[in-house]
Amino acid sequence: MKVAVVWSSPNTDGLTASAKNNLIEGLKLKGVEIDEIHMNKMNINHCKACGNGWGTCNKTGECLLKDDFADIYRRLVEADGIAFVSAVYWSDLTECMKAFIDRMRRCEATHNHYLADKRCMLVACAGGTGRGTIECLKNMELALTHMGMRAYDRIPVVRFNKSYMLPALKGAGEQYAECLENGFDMYY
Repeated sequence: MKVAVVWSSPNTDGLTASAKNNLIEGLKLKGVEIDEIHMNKMNINHCKACGNGWGTCNKTGECLLKDDFADIYRRLVEADGIAFVSAVYWSDLTECMKAFIDRMRRCEATHNHYLADKRCMLVACAGGTGRGTIECLKNMELALTHMGMRAYDRIPVVRFNKSYMLPALKGAGEQYAECLENGFDMYY
């Protein structure tokens, strides 16, 4: 079983990286193969809204821009599960994570549906005041909902709760792996 862990923060040893590492540790305890994708190291352009705003992605399911998008999208399609872990900027995802999800949503929601019904974990990490994590998680889930994907868990991590939330992410990774293997006991 393979889980793609898509994460975004320019700080490779900060709160978001720690959250990602704890989640991965829990997944690995259950024998999960990890495909770690650090969005800040990828070349992802912003959607150009070509074709009078609709683009060819609406008709073909492929983006015309030549960067790392197609490879990352393929890796998510091939994964059994996906975890999105993002730093929080102004109550939202990081810009590079948002750019990727915006483009994926255009291909996925209108044409491909390769990721429909895939259950995901969502983690938002705020190092400042902690405000904005819930809004960030909501924005992530709304984007995934447009693609028919489902949030299995939504975890806010802030500097004030990191002492108990980071270890909890290890347990969350174990639980997610078990559900991917044995099925989810909830309907939605």
